[in-house]
Amino acid sequence: MDFQQARFNMVEQQIRTWEVLDQSVLDALFEVPREQFVPEAYRQLAFSDTRIPLGMGQSMMFPKVEARMLQALNPGPRDRALEIGTGSGYLTALLAHFASSVVSVEIYAAFTDSAAKRLRARDISNVALVTADGIDGYAAQAPFDVIAVTGSFAQRQPQIEAQLAVGGRLFMVVGSGHAMEALLITRTAEQAYAVESLFETELEPLVGAESAPKFAF
Repeated sequence: MDFQQARFNMVEQQIRTWEVLDQSVLDALFEVPREQFVPEAYRQLAFSDTRIPLGMGQSMMFPKVEARMLQALNPGPRDRALEIGTGSGYLTALLAHFASSVVSVEIYAAFTDSAAKRLRARDISNVALVTADGIDGYAAQAPFDVIAVTGSFAQRQPQIEAQLAVGGRLFMVVGSGHAMEALLITRTAEQAYAVESLFETELEPLVGAESAPKFAF
């Protein structure tokens, strides 16, 4: 498979058409090889407009959602980033491309281990991988300038928002079923937050954030 051509097609046909026009983000998508962060069995689908299974009932985000998240968060060289849900390590690598440092929290040790191997293979050294439950963020190393949540919640999470530095940005998907929206939440002051609705999407809940089952009587 010609991965370079597939990567080009992804950027031109999926990413640009989804309002991702930040050249630094587009450059990062060319520089960080997505195919190296995809399970071997699905490598041919690395650049498809689909969510690739990772195991444990988890999947990678759509490439266009990853790109929109990165563009919205706009991580810079002085920023400390937190990722909740390491998954394959691909978004981790993209954040590390821009930020000063990244803490990535993952509940499944197998994902932490495989992501660590992939990051080492790319000589990415500004990432700390933590195997832990990130349902409440990672207050031990807060505050963060950037927080990326790779699973959805039913509603906003004040305990995670509180881990932003003033001026910090949080990307998360909130809602349930087919009614979900991606939010960019910016901490504008100690007790003030600005919320921007970016787009509608669907995303699996973060582990532990699943909606309680509804019973009919």
